[in-house]
Amino acid sequence: MNRTTNREQETERYYLASSWTLMRRKFFKHRMALVGGSVLLLFYFVGSLFAGFFSTHDTLTRFGDYSLASPQRVRLFHDGRLQRPFVYGLKVSVNPETYRRTYVEDGTTVYPIRFFVHGDQYRFLGLVRSNLRFFGVDEPGTLFLFGTDRLGRDMYSRTVAGARVSLTIGLVGVAISFVIGCLLGGLSGYLGGTVDMLIQRLIEFLSSLPTLPIWMALAAAVPSEWDPIAIYFMITVILSIVGWTGLARVVRGKLLQLRVEDYVLAAKIAGATELSTIGRHLLPGFMSFLIVHLTLAIPGMILGETALSFIGVGLRAPVVSWGVLLQQTQNIRSVSLTPWLLIPAIFVIVTVLCFNFVGDGLRDAADPTADR
Repeated sequence: MNRTTNREQETERYYLASSWTLMRRKFFKHRMALVGGSVLLLFYFVGSLFAGFFSTHDTLTRFGDYSLASPQRVRLFHDGRLQRPFVYGLKVSVNPETYRRTYVEDGTTVYPIRFFVHGDQYRFLGLVRSNLRFFGVDEPGTLFLFGTDRLGRDMYSRTVAGARVSLTIGLVGVAISFVIGCLLGGLSGYLGGTVDMLIQRLIEFLSSLPTLPIWMALAAAVPSEWDPIAIYFMITVILSIVGWTGLARVVRGKLLQLRVEDYVLAAKIAGATELSTIGRHLLPGFMSFLIVHLTLAIPGMILGETALSFIGVGLRAPVVSWGVLLQQTQNIRSVSLTPWLLIPAIFVIVTVLCFNFVGDGLRDAADPTADR
């Protein structure tokens, strides 16, 4: 009897739950979406909020004696005994024929990895000056988890710092294109007539343009002497200019379907304006689709910035982003001799995959009554 009663109560709670509650329940059952969301939260937490704290050096600090040094291995055993995590020192040797420097571990020098150490100064959360870092080694030891670049700069610290730009440019760019797409698509579908014709012709014109050449042309028009922050903002705007057309088309189609519903006519009779009717009554009717679109559009923005910066017409040094870091891998010699310079590409791939996993989970959750 009790089991039957509990089952009936559970069924009643299910059918009385709001759509957002049903979406949340189904989303948390999607394992890949949860994994992807957890990884993204970790990336944004470490890279965007606390990049200075979790990096080991300043992004501009050069170690001239360790140019293109390979990544150092973190070890736990020394002379057959378990130790706290440590790295060996590096010895430099020069090939007498090719004059290429190589770095080998010096098994006689041990540098334990310490937590909450003091190092180069940075601004904590961009506001407070601090030199406290999560981990590091004592001088004269080095800790190059991802190796170094041609100028001897720590690739791990630069990759962590690059996450701040590469991840936020996706959020800012999608936010701009989302507003433009919803506004113009909403006006096009709701008003119709001449407004609809003009907006649709504009969308068709922008959609007919080849995306990458247009990005390159607009990005190349940004003066190179501008402040890096201004260039960052302009690249975001450029990515948003051509990123709203698909969303506008879908919003238009949805509004053409919903504008004849009874609740829309009731809003008109009550004296609601066109913009108020679109924003308060029509757009919430397919908000689940808009949320899914956001999660799937952010990777496109990240890839766009990475591509522009990689070919040299996007962000430029001293700005650090994953695309800027990948500029060093534009020839096969760099890839074959220094493969660790490709590590930022791994983070780009993982980020894009995680966003797609989250989007897939939200897309399934948007229909919470299916496959109960």
